[in-house]
Amino acid sequence: MRINSQIRAKEVRLIDHDGTQVGVVGIEEALNLSKERGLDLVEVSPNVSPPVCKIMDYGKYLYKQKKKLQESKKKQRNIQVKEVKFRPRTDTHDMEYKINNMRKFILQGNRVKCSVFFRGREMLHLELGKNVIERVVAAMEDIADVDGNPKMEGRLLSVYFMPKKKK
Repeated sequence: MRINSQIRAKEVRLIDHDGTQVGVVGIEEALNLSKERGLDLVEVSPNVSPPVCKIMDYGKYLYKQKKKLQESKKKQRNIQVKEVKFRPRTDTHDMEYKINNMRKFILQGNRVKCSVFFRGREMLHLELGKNVIERVVAAMEDIADVDGNPKMEGRLLSVYFMPKKKK
């Protein structure tokens, strides 16, 4: 955004500080009007012919833009992906403990990746891993939605959970 003497056009479409259209004027006249009011001449729309310029307090404008940006960042929610790993022969108590941790992550609003890791000959018994995933899905269905089907990624069988949408 160009201001004051940085504006190179010979004529500009001028908008006054209160929002009223002044019309097409020469750049010198527009600069004089802005100096009389103690404000800046800011090029709002440079790509049209003639460019649109507005008389405003540029420092105040930048301050408001910065505040708007901060306000929008406050409203954004940073979603993390938490991962919980199981083995095909994970004991029931350990599984319940890990499922409770997954529930905490979901209630905090995070996505959760549930993985079953296979070692060595366990790769021959993928149905054990699928059983583990099914048990986890059954335990999580009241607070989380499954995002896609379980997928094999090398030695990992994984599935993603997302918090349920509120109605």
